[in-house]
Amino acid sequence: MLRIRRYRYFVVFAALVLFLLYRVTKDSEQWEGLSTPLPFTPINKSPPEVGHAGAPSRADTAVSQDDVAGSRSAPLYQDARGEEQAPIKIPNLKSAPDIKPGKYDLPTTTKPPIKATQEVTQNTEASKTTEAPVIDIPDRKTPHDEWNNNGKHNHNPPAGREGRMSTSTTTTIHWSKQPEHFPVFSDSIIPLPTGKPKSVPKIQHAFHEETAEARQKRIHRLNKVKAEMERAWTGYKTYAWMHDELSPVTKKSRDPFCGWAATLVDSLDTLWIMGMKDEFEEAVKAVANIDFTYSPQRAEIPVFETTIRYLGGLLGAYDVSGGKAGGYNILLDKAVELAEILMGVFDTPNRMPVLYYHWKPAHASQPKRAETGISIAELGSLAMEFTRLAQVTQEDKYYDAVARITDAFEDWQNRGTSIPGIFPERVDATGCNRTAAADAAAELAKAVIDQPQGALDTPEGYTGREYSSRPSKSKTSPAHASDSEFVVVPGEKEGRPSKGEFHALDRRSGPVEMAQDAPSAEKPNDSSFAEKKLQSKKPKGPAPPEIYQKMMRNQQTSEPFNIEEFGTDYCFPQGLAPAAWGSESYSMGGSQDSTYEYFPKQFLLLGGLEPKYKSMHLKVADAVKKWLLYRPMVPGDRDILFSAKLSTRGHPEKDVTTQFEVTHLTCFIGGMFGMAGKIFEDTVDVEIGKKLTDGCVWAYESMPTGIMPEGASVVPCSNVHDCHWNETVWQQYLDPLWDTRDLQIQDFELRQAELKKLKAEMKQDELRREVKAKTFVEEDEEEEARRSWKATVVADESVDSAAGYQAKKQKGESAGTPNLRKRKMNPITDDDGVETSSNDNLPPNKKISYQEDEDVSTRAGSDKIGQHLQGELKLGAAQIPLTDADDTAVVPEPARPLSHEEYVENRLKTEKLPPGFVSINHRRYILRPEAIESVWYMYRITGDTKWQEKGWRMFEAIISATQTEAGHSAINDVLTPNSDQVNEMESFWLAETLKYFYLLYSAPDVISLDEWVLNTEAHPFKRPT
Repeated sequence: MLRIRRYRYFVVFAALVLFLLYRVTKDSEQWEGLSTPLPFTPINKSPPEVGHAGAPSRADTAVSQDDVAGSRSAPLYQDARGEEQAPIKIPNLKSAPDIKPGKYDLPTTTKPPIKATQEVTQNTEASKTTEAPVIDIPDRKTPHDEWNNNGKHNHNPPAGREGRMSTSTTTTIHWSKQPEHFPVFSDSIIPLPTGKPKSVPKIQHAFHEETAEARQKRIHRLNKVKAEMERAWTGYKTYAWMHDELSPVTKKSRDPFCGWAATLVDSLDTLWIMGMKDEFEEAVKAVANIDFTYSPQRAEIPVFETTIRYLGGLLGAYDVSGGKAGGYNILLDKAVELAEILMGVFDTPNRMPVLYYHWKPAHASQPKRAETGISIAELGSLAMEFTRLAQVTQEDKYYDAVARITDAFEDWQNRGTSIPGIFPERVDATGCNRTAAADAAAELAKAVIDQPQGALDTPEGYTGREYSSRPSKSKTSPAHASDSEFVVVPGEKEGRPSKGEFHALDRRSGPVEMAQDAPSAEKPNDSSFAEKKLQSKKPKGPAPPEIYQKMMRNQQTSEPFNIEEFGTDYCFPQGLAPAAWGSESYSMGGSQDSTYEYFPKQFLLLGGLEPKYKSMHLKVADAVKKWLLYRPMVPGDRDILFSAKLSTRGHPEKDVTTQFEVTHLTCFIGGMFGMAGKIFEDTVDVEIGKKLTDGCVWAYESMPTGIMPEGASVVPCSNVHDCHWNETVWQQYLDPLWDTRDLQIQDFELRQAELKKLKAEMKQDELRREVKAKTFVEEDEEEEARRSWKATVVADESVDSAAGYQAKKQKGESAGTPNLRKRKMNPITDDDGVETSSNDNLPPNKKISYQEDEDVSTRAGSDKIGQHLQGELKLGAAQIPLTDADDTAVVPEPARPLSHEEYVENRLKTEKLPPGFVSINHRRYILRPEAIESVWYMYRITGDTKWQEKGWRMFEAIISATQTEAGHSAINDVLTPNSDQVNEMESFWLAETLKYFYLLYSAPDVISLDEWVLNTEAHPFKRPT
């Protein structure tokens, strides 16, 4: 019998399965009805663009999709099948003045413009959406086949299905231009400086004609450098085309940036300068296929790296190839396309940029503030690229974006930092002082303590304008700024936030009506901050930017305000400030370097028409010379300089700590001092530049591989002008405890003597314990015999006859105890304790008692052992070991402290430190260019060929250690010959390092410093003439 209740779940499940099977059968019939392919007419098309053999361009697979909001940005490429899309308007840029060819032997012949394989997004109307052209695609396969093909077009369909293709169902999100939350209106845009460029002193040495032998030597080296460039470029093209970087050991690709072919874009001007024209034109065609509106690699754009590598690379290639007359206008078009995306980072209340830009519309559309804790280098190293773009497009908005950053730096420099003239490594760029209200309250509290009779008088230095606004209408006005108190007023309606107001305060009697203290209270036009309400609504129009602009230009703060999108927190406006209270770091190294580098270079790029860049650089140079520069103590007394790193809590004269570091990133400073010394006519700075550059050359020459490490430290000289190598002092730096080593050894020897004495005492104790143990065993055996005798006596106690006693005696003798002294259980003793029995067999003259006798009979051996142990403990002896004496644990001897000489010898052997170095914390070399950059500047500035010789030794060492079959790789340890390679070849190897080596052996008029200025990624921009 079927039990329904028991099996009801199985019945329901079976019914459900039957229903599902029925539905699947019906659905299969419907899909079968769609199996007949629709008519398909093949489209005549040209084959897709290919970057190189075996490396299809991104246009082969890219399909534009609607963004999250359903809108679509203008397409930037042709259809995947090669069909031309509907033409899109390109913005008519203002004509840039033709760039006159300078005296340089670059191949800048006019080329017909290359027809891009993409259409450029309209920048001025990027906020509008464009309907995508209708794409005529053939019928699709079943969803199951489409899923199996991962949504890719089936270029090789099976027989009978030639016309069938599938399309991706995945929506690709693209960047689209968003309305600005904090726009700068046209009448507030800071324009490019106008006028005829000012005359700037010559930078380059007046070179004379070289000898035939010198030229042959130079050309030989030039070709060697070019050969390495060709090796690196071929490896990238073969194994990493259209990716960011090549992995030169494994011959694979990597995309640390946004996957926009960083090496390709970064290398464009290098290809042109080295005369690799075919490779340049192929790369330019590939540039047209880069889609800057989408990144498959990152959700945020690293603004600093993208600006110096991509935007700088495109503009540099545009300039060296002849500019507008060169015919490669696609380079400028792509630069504008990228810049329009990057302009979104400046849409903040104070126009300070967001340095990691979330480009997807869902994030890009939200209001933003600049961050706190950002590096000085990232904030200040956008200037040259946007300035050059503004020059070639005649669009002031690009210059305005970076000019505001410069104004903020100038304001901060004028207000003063802990090290006047330079800035701390990390900066708060939010524009909001989060502690302003608390700081004001603290000042007031301090005044109350200091002046109890006038508790509410204005504190010293408090003007009332710190957080006040311009005069506004008010019904009342207090007699004094401190005659009021802050009162929280509940919101007018439920759910509304409370508001703060100031009410008049009688100094002695408490709050009073303000009208009682102000005779002019009835005048409607009077105003005061005391009764002005904090702004709780979003300011209309450009209010926040105007507030910040006024603050920066007039060096005064403004009233606090809040912006509805950011919540209810009030912002007390401030300029740039240290990122946090506490220790601040100052140096010319990483996270700070290129901001200072750009001050004199911006002066050149703007034709000397903006004087602030000169004054800002001079303040930086003075601070560096006063606080950072030092001479290291090195073998041979070589007169070189390095730049240190300082840390201070705000009082450098008292609390500064100095790290005498030697870092590769800081090596740019030699070129900066040399170039700036020439344009600002300071011969001292030129000499400083030489010594700084030679310092990095010395660091190269000191390493076993001939390559400088990423970071190290050395011994500073106490006297810059009189410094001689002192190995004793160097070794003392190697051993910070050198003056305590002898004391440590003396203490060790004293302790060893004490230990030796203790061991002797322990040996004596051990011997005593052995003797006692032996005695204890003998006594125990004697006691055992006594117990045996007593038992015999008790057993025969009833025998009284002499014969019986004698028999027992004989029996005892036959038992092996003929000489044993025996006694009765209850002997009789006299008062003196002497036994009175006449039994000669009892032990004579033995003091004994009943208690002792009882103890012997009842507690036998165990209590005797306990008494023995108690005795040992009373004597202070150690516990009797449970194992044999020979099995005692071996205690290791304490290690003898190293002497100063031994410690130094051990460090040198272990760390392989060359003479002069105290530590080498970062041993890698990642193909950096800063050292050879300064060497090139020194050669072009001085004309001294010794810099070419130094550079050649550096080149040979680098190539020997880094060369691979497919390119060049960073190495792990510059102290180890044949060091492991780390399989990375950053784009700056081709963009900077190889370029500087090539220019070192080029003719002096190739990229002349009197005609060009290079950004921090070595991209040359044409100087105005």
